[in-house]
Amino acid sequence: MSSSENTPQPGYQNLTPAQFATEMRQPGAVLLDVRRPEEFALGHLPEAVNVEVTTPDFAQRVASLDKAAPTYVYCRSGARSANAAGQLVQAGFAHVSNMLGGVLDWPEPLTTR
Repeated sequence: MSSSENTPQPGYQNLTPAQFATEMRQPGAVLLDVRRPEEFALGHLPEAVNVEVTTPDFAQRVASLDKAAPTYVYCRSGARSANAAGQLVQAGFAHVSNMLGGVLDWPEPLTTR
């Protein structure tokens, strides 16, 4: 009997906040905050786009983003962003990175603009 269970590979890379800070600054990169809008409003990374991962229309909302662009995903602690990163890879995004530790471990000031 052959096993039909495959161990899925994440398909995205996990970055420390320092690595994330460096890599997200490359031209054309998309910065995706997947927290709730009220969390985003309290402070987020500059230039971030807010698309809440727990909404039923998450896949439709991110479908408008450039799948070829390097996409950097974060949340509060890293759990929701890991979930979102997996969904992005399944949706065909080519270069997805998740920030380990989320904004709790982010070393720079957040913006509310």
